[in-house]
Amino acid sequence: MAMEGFRNYYSEKEVVGLTQELVRIPSHKDVEGREKAVSEFIYKFCKDLGLDVEYQEVDGARKNVLVRLNGQGGGKTLLFNGHMDTVPPYEMIIDPYEAKIEDGFVWGRGTSDMKGPIASMLIAMLAIKRSGRKMKGNILFTGVLGEEEQSEGTEALVKAGIQAHGAVVGEPSNYEYAIGHRGLEWIEIKLIGKMAHGGVPHLGINAISKAAKLILRIEEKLMPEIALRDNEYMGPSVMNFGKITGGTQPSTVADTCSIQIDRRYIPGEDVASVYKELQDIVDELKAEDPQFDAQIIRMENNFLTLDHIYLTTDPQEAIVQATKKALKEVTGEEAQITRRRGWTDAALLSHFAGIPTVITGPGNISYSHTKDERVAISHLVDYVEIYCRIAQEFCEIE
Repeated sequence: MAMEGFRNYYSEKEVVGLTQELVRIPSHKDVEGREKAVSEFIYKFCKDLGLDVEYQEVDGARKNVLVRLNGQGGGKTLLFNGHMDTVPPYEMIIDPYEAKIEDGFVWGRGTSDMKGPIASMLIAMLAIKRSGRKMKGNILFTGVLGEEEQSEGTEALVKAGIQAHGAVVGEPSNYEYAIGHRGLEWIEIKLIGKMAHGGVPHLGINAISKAAKLILRIEEKLMPEIALRDNEYMGPSVMNFGKITGGTQPSTVADTCSIQIDRRYIPGEDVASVYKELQDIVDELKAEDPQFDAQIIRMENNFLTLDHIYLTTDPQEAIVQATKKALKEVTGEEAQITRRRGWTDAALLSHFAGIPTVITGPGNISYSHTKDERVAISHLVDYVEIYCRIAQEFCEIE
């Protein structure tokens, strides 16, 4: 017999309304204070409804919000994690902040990634509190800064020594869950040449030509090796040439050229091996061509101080089993594992804080960052129940 749920303790109007309120507050990198107004809203919302809430100082006026629901003791601590920032809305074809309701969706920037998930998590905590049921464990929600940039918020949690027995990161998942995703490195390779007039190109060294030679060698030699690497829970190892810039004008031999690479790596690889493979090709080309000069640079705007390592969580962990059970109880079907998702803060919690972590949340990742971002109202409502049931199993709620 299935456990009694929590749907009597929250409403669709409540979770939809909170999602709308959060979406109406801009919180991208070009907004003054960035997430400041959203964190203040969440703080007041939780305080007014009797939840234990506090700020965590991170970056001046920018603060994480920590919300606690403590049990009676003797149980496990469950961590809910959601980022309060969004990507900018500049290409959107709908009003990014109206948060209109249409066709069964809430529309706007952050509805799916991930203010809708935050709303479902907070309403779940309220529903558990309202139910009055005894709970052995504790629930901690962390609304964090900067996931779309350098993950300053979750890095601050980790460095402050955050502890929990299991975590759920609420990225949009379409009723699936992830226990693994690839690590992420942004790499720049700078080719150095020698400037000369375009009428006498033999007097110069063309950095663009050298870059072409490097790209071709990487595609011929390294990419086939990378393509053979695969992980059961996160998919294949991959590399992408994302940006190339070089030269000043057609009539001048280019003395510099820059290639920027996105590299997604899996267990069996690490940051050092990712760079060594590229350095080996650079060294090989230098040996063949005395005029070949390239420098590999780690693009530090991708992270703060903690590597954006891969996520890997044992499928037998209690948090994974609780998540699978909750998803099945609410949807009536066995939950599927998402195997090819982007990088998330889950990896920082798992790798650096040692907290077994699962990713699941309302919304569909295909709507994230899009011109018409949206989240299904049915997802928001269902995920309140899913989060309640994860807590029911993991924190031992009567």
